Amino acid sequence: MTDILDMALPWLYSEPKSQGQIRTEPADFIVQEDLGYEPEGEGEHHYLYIRKTGENTDWVARQLANFAQVSPRDVAYAGKKDRHAVTEQWFSVHLPGKRKLLNWSMFGGDTIQVLKQDKHRRKIKLGNLRGNRFKLRIRSVTNQADFAARTQQIGQGVPNYFGEQRFGQQGNNLTSGLAMLNGELEERQRVKRGLYISAVRSQLFNKLLAARLREDLWDNLLEGDVLIEPYTQRCQLWDPENEAQKQSFVQNDQVLSAPLWGRGELYSQSSARQFEQQQMFVYSSVCRQLEELGLRQERRAALLVPQGLESNQVADGEWELEFSLPSGSFATSVLRELCHWS
Repeated sequence: MTDILDMALPWLYSEPKSQGQIRTEPADFIVQEDLGYEPEGEGEHHYLYIRKTGENTDWVARQLANFAQVSPRDVAYAGKKDRHAVTEQWFSVHLPGKRKLLNWSMFGGDTIQVLKQDKHRRKIKLGNLRGNRFKLRIRSVTNQADFAARTQQIGQGVPNYFGEQRFGQQGNNLTSGLAMLNGELEERQRVKRGLYISAVRSQLFNKLLAARLREDLWDNLLEGDVLIEPYTQRCQLWDPENEAQKQSFVQNDQVLSAPLWGRGELYSQSSARQFEQQQMFVYSSVCRQLEELGLRQERRAALLVPQGLESNQVADGEWELEFSLPSGSFATSVLRELCHWS
């Protein structure tokens, strides 16, 4: 069982030769949320586009509930954002009936500003967003030539690993999740239980991606592989005779996928299913425990392609990167192919 705790993962473009620093200050890590839709302009849900600096998403939501004098259940957001960053994201506040309009510009302070406001008929749903735009500054880069070459490579995509944020400090979420599954830990808080189980499931996904890289099956599709559209999550079995699908794959409109483990049959077939089952056999007891929790088989993109990638050296040893990623992916998974960072 100790192997599942091993967090080491292979690189797609070999191990980076340079070191760098991120998040030296909050403005070094800027995130802008893309919901994928615009508020309709009417309805009982007030949409607020908020910029926060160094603040936790849940904390801001609680402050919104206090300001509007509503239950925390009436405040919603699509996803949590990094605390040690400058992030812009949408929140919705449910104010039914003909309640007196609030002056939202009065909400916030030095670290929180309301940038836009509008109304919509429905609340924001957790996980229901298109993606995020990142603007990152990497400081104290040691090997400029290697770093510059890699900024060109990552445009073709990187492994869509779950980032270290998913696993907690020193992998504590993962170890807690395994302890829960084995009956060695009882966690009463629902949110923490979800974090711990998600860490276990994410680790299995990372293990599968690592196996495909090590077995030289990254660019070579297997019979029965499943392709996925990164932004819509629509899946389709790989058909080598389908010219339109082959073109879509070349253009990264469809990419290889891997399973997020749960109950039910794998979506993959033939050689691909056999490969996935073989890789998970060593973790069969963990897989079975996840199934018993009621989690369903899902698929996630194996390749993460930064969209609208821009890279510039702004000073000696300092680089700026901008790119967009689909919902649920990690900017740090892009950075790990560029340099070792701290």
